[in-house]
Amino acid sequence: MSDLKNDVPPPTTLGPSPTVRRIDKNSRRALFASWLGWTFDGFETYALVLVGPAAVTAVGTDAQLADLPAYVSGLIAATLAGWALGGILAGFAADRLGRRRTLIISIFWYALFTGLTALAPDYWWLLVLRFITGMGLGAEWGSATALIGELWPNRSRGRAAAFLQSGFGVGAVIAALAWFLLQPVGDNAWRYLFLVGTLPALIVLYVRRAVRDPEMWISARDRRLKAKAAYDAGTATAADRELLRSPFTAVFSEPHLRRRGLRLLVLTVVSVIGLYAVSAWIPDYTIELAREAGETGTRWGANAGLVFNAASVPGYLLLGYLADRWGRKPTMLLYYIGSAAVVPVFFFAVHTPQMALVVAAAAGFFILGQFAWMPIYMPELFPTSGRATAISSVFNSARLAGALVVLGTGMLISLLGGITTAATIVGVVPYLIAIAAVWFVGPETKGQPLPR
Repeated sequence: MSDLKNDVPPPTTLGPSPTVRRIDKNSRRALFASWLGWTFDGFETYALVLVGPAAVTAVGTDAQLADLPAYVSGLIAATLAGWALGGILAGFAADRLGRRRTLIISIFWYALFTGLTALAPDYWWLLVLRFITGMGLGAEWGSATALIGELWPNRSRGRAAAFLQSGFGVGAVIAALAWFLLQPVGDNAWRYLFLVGTLPALIVLYVRRAVRDPEMWISARDRRLKAKAAYDAGTATAADRELLRSPFTAVFSEPHLRRRGLRLLVLTVVSVIGLYAVSAWIPDYTIELAREAGETGTRWGANAGLVFNAASVPGYLLLGYLADRWGRKPTMLLYYIGSAAVVPVFFFAVHTPQMALVVAAAAGFFILGQFAWMPIYMPELFPTSGRATAISSVFNSARLAGALVVLGTGMLISLLGGITTAATIVGVVPYLIAIAAVWFVGPETKGQPLPR
């Protein structure tokens, strides 16, 4: 870990520029498989937002239906809590068992429990199954991100990771389109949408056949196995004993890596709070504007949500391109500034539902698009032996903040005097913190090899 002891950027000599044709088949296949898995993560996450009210209405009691928004929020919060737990555990598994094996387990896990969700007989079964499904959803990101980071060349790693992240937006759009087609089926349409979520199980067959673990992880595993043999023989050195520590201890016992992880957590929490605070209110505010204009509010609200998610895809992809051209931290700064600017514009300068759709696209571009820095930058700050553990711990712990925000949304609106004031304060203030914190999180890593 000597190359990580200081936050001084490493030399900027980049060597020859790789091309897509020089990227091996395993790297391309791994990216495709990981993208498909993350696409269905996006599908699952947004599907619950779409069908939550219908699902609770179908299986809830009269008392639960009387407080419908709270029980729908409970389902989303349970999914996020499961996401956090599953993601942290899977990071450890990816460092010990391998990126490929953990990716297979996570995809099969959430496909299985998504299918079981469709059979839920009552609200409490629905809640439990969403928590367990969330564990699989959270598990997929860390293994896929570490896999892509370790396979792709230094000069194009940002674009590959951004393409991986774009799958989340694509999945959300697919969920919206699927729900549009299934709604006419009737009261069980929400169950059919969850059954569609079992399709990722097919991806497992592809991953098992076509994807291999990165040489970087295999080398780290072999060093650990040799250290274990030396320890069993009573000849272990201090370096051997260090290799045998748990990935979590190995990473976060190092003061500079612990500080780095905490700073990354601050930025990630900001992004999560901005997403779950603002995105939850964009459809509601658009509905208010549509009703004031004498139009059907629910249709405009659904369109705003769809536009918000669809615009994230170019947001992700452009961030990856700029991160490889400009650098990681300048690009992160641009997206946080854009997010801080677009929130007050949406809630104070927009007065028609038509304009709301335009600004919702800008909001999705920046607020969702900023999440692409996480699979790009995080893996570049931690060593191979604990990389998945570190990035999964940071990324998924922030989901707990998202769960709290979802649960407290209604209370915030009441306390802060309405949607416009609440969304602006909760949305803008965290982004201002991120703008100030970006420069202190770690070194610039554009074009540099991953630490081993």
